[in-house]
Amino acid sequence: MKTAILMAAITALFMLIGRWLGGQAGMMLALVVALGMNFFSYWFSDTMVLKMYNAQQVDESTAPQFVAMVRELAAKAGLPMPKVYLIQEDAANAFATGRNPEHAAVAATTGIIRALSERELRGVMAHELAHVKHRDILISTVSATMAGAIGMLANFGMMFGGRDSEGRPNNPLAGLLVALLAPLAAGLIQMAISRAREFEADRGGAEISGDPQALASALQKIQRLAQGIPLEAAERHPETAQMMITNPLSAGGLRGLFSTHPATEERVERLLAMAAGR
Repeated sequence: MKTAILMAAITALFMLIGRWLGGQAGMMLALVVALGMNFFSYWFSDTMVLKMYNAQQVDESTAPQFVAMVRELAAKAGLPMPKVYLIQEDAANAFATGRNPEHAAVAATTGIIRALSERELRGVMAHELAHVKHRDILISTVSATMAGAIGMLANFGMMFGGRDSEGRPNNPLAGLLVALLAPLAAGLIQMAISRAREFEADRGGAEISGDPQALASALQKIQRLAQGIPLEAAERHPETAQMMITNPLSAGGLRGLFSTHPATEERVERLLAMAAGR
């Protein structure tokens, strides 16, 4: 319900910006543009992000233990076997992608496989499969596309000005405020959606693996390692940070409002409560 409300809010914000730019026609044009961008993201984002990370597909012959683990967890989750990829990075992280469970892929860095115990790695991959089961990849792709489009429209409005429903130019000061505030509001909504889905993936992953403590331990270990080993591909493509199990670009202070992930401490606390039956 929270995710649905947030998705409705970001869609409404997009249409309002379109209306401000060109009245009723502008709102409809903005909606068409949003649908087109979401269609492209839905079909091609998985291929694009795997190429960004230079991910290499593996199977039973190249990574037998890892692939067998994913296969077992996918069966427990009632999911088709996803494609499995490895990323040659020392940083510890993992993500899932794909437009639906039938066309899903999970990827992990070689760093996370070396750093975690088998128990902890099972917890991480179960978390990623929970994202697949909940169709979070589609949700995050749509919200990121909408947020980016709102920023684009706001900048367009600042440069060229908007028009009301009768075709009269809007106040230039209003254009400046829209250009500043609309992307900020869109970013906050997008990050709130991402954080909500991470909590749900933690819960779902703990249920799939049957071991909430292992996932909690893995999250703590990944956070410690992230402070010393950056995920280089994520630094080159920061728009992909929301896909990771922990945010490789996280920072404290006010920037926490724009974090794509909840605080690790809160995630761990919830998982340990699950383990204790609370």
